[in-house]
Amino acid sequence: MRYQLYYWPGLQGRGEFVRLALEDAGAGYDDVARESGGMAKMMAAMKGEGVGEGRPPFAPPFLKAGKLVIAQVANILFYLGPRHGLAPKDDGARLWLNALQLTVTDFVQEVHGTHHPIATGLYYADQKTEAKQYTAHFLKDRVPKFLGYFDRVIGESGGPYVLGRRISYTDLSLFQIVEGLRYAFPNAAKRFEKKVPRVIAVRDRVAERDRLKAYCASGRRVPFNEDGIFRHYPELDG
Repeated sequence: MRYQLYYWPGLQGRGEFVRLALEDAGAGYDDVARESGGMAKMMAAMKGEGVGEGRPPFAPPFLKAGKLVIAQVANILFYLGPRHGLAPKDDGARLWLNALQLTVTDFVQEVHGTHHPIATGLYYADQKTEAKQYTAHFLKDRVPKFLGYFDRVIGESGGPYVLGRRISYTDLSLFQIVEGLRYAFPNAAKRFEKKVPRVIAVRDRVAERDRLKAYCASGRRVPFNEDGIFRHYPELDG
C-alpha cells in the first residue's frame, strides 16, 4: 500500500514522527502538501472533502491508507506499527507502547510551550518574557522528568529499546526528541543528556539504521527551523 501523509510543508513538526516510521519501514508514501497543489488537497480534506463518512481530521498530520483516514500521531503510529515491524501484535504490548507514545505527545506539547506559553495565536515576540520563565522551568524540571521516565523504562525493559530487544516506533520518536532538544537547547542538552544515558543510546542506535541514516542525509528531511516545534532562541537556552 502507498500512503498519503498530510502535513504542513516547510517544517518537521508532528508530522516528522510519522515520517520517521514510514522511512524506517521503507514504506511508499506521498508527502502530499509538499507536492504541487498539495496544500489545496490537504485543506479540502480538512473540510471533509474526499475523506468519507463525515470524519474530517481536525488538523495535520493525518494519513490516508486506502480508504482509511487516520489522524493524530499516536493513532497513526498505532496503525502503522504492527504492519511494518515497529510494534508487537500482542494487544497488551501494543497498548503499553501506545501509552509510551502518548507520553511523547504530552512532552511535545510542553516543548511547544517553550515558545508559545500563552497562546498559539500570538507571535513569540508577544510572549518572550513568559516564554523565558516557562522554559527555565521546562529545562530544570520537565525535561528531566520525561526523559528520566523513558530512561527508566528502557532500563526495566532490559534494553536496549523501550520494549527490550525489539525496536519500536517510540524509539524512533525518542530519536526525534533528542535531535530536537539538541537543536533548540544545545547548551542545556549537554547537561541533561548525561543523566539519561539509555535514552541517548537509543538515539545513537536509531541514527545508525540504514534507511533513517539515508533519510536524514537527504532533502526529504526538512531541516529544523524556527517555524516548527523545536525552535532555537539563544535567550531561552539556559
